Amino acid sequence: MSDMWLLVPGGECRYGDNARPVGIAPLLWTATPVTPHYLGQPGSGVPVTRVSHEDAAAIARALGGRLPRSAEWEWMAAGAGRRRYPWGEAEWDLSLANLLPAGSSGPVPAGQFPAGATPEGILDVAGNVWEWTATPAMGNGYVIRGGSYASQPAYARTTFLNAAPAALRSPGLGFRVVRDP
Repeated sequence: MSDMWLLVPGGECRYGDNARPVGIAPLLWTATPVTPHYLGQPGSGVPVTRVSHEDAAAIARALGGRLPRSAEWEWMAAGAGRRRYPWGEAEWDLSLANLLPAGSSGPVPAGQFPAGATPEGILDVAGNVWEWTATPAMGNGYVIRGGSYASQPAYARTTFLNAAPAALRSPGLGFRVVRDP
């Protein structure tokens, strides 16, 4: 299972619209949002969805990690140069991510958009499924990042964040896991 984890070196994330400096430690990231394969289960490779924040955090712990903080997610997605999208500055097209204009009716198997990977090789950062983070939001919710198959390309920008109620179990919401190297 070591090929499922990729190292993102640490650095200083200029977080959010105000580019607030936040120190980020080096972390190992799941190469894609969690799929049944990460859990040792058979499956189509479609990300695990319909899990509440609590369930996602419990699965992350079972995998030896945790959910990333929103600033960590942004650092992984944008890098030191604050890329507009995980793949760089180019506007979205059909080869880069599963977003609304592609016409998908749901998540597709993880890893189908290698052209949309980050420089470290992390896949599906934009589109396919929103990703839970460990960062709380108002109203008993948590920050979610990345957009989903039902999102416009603007929602896939590395600095865009959204929030969802902690109890939400949506077909367009999955998660990714981080752990110390």
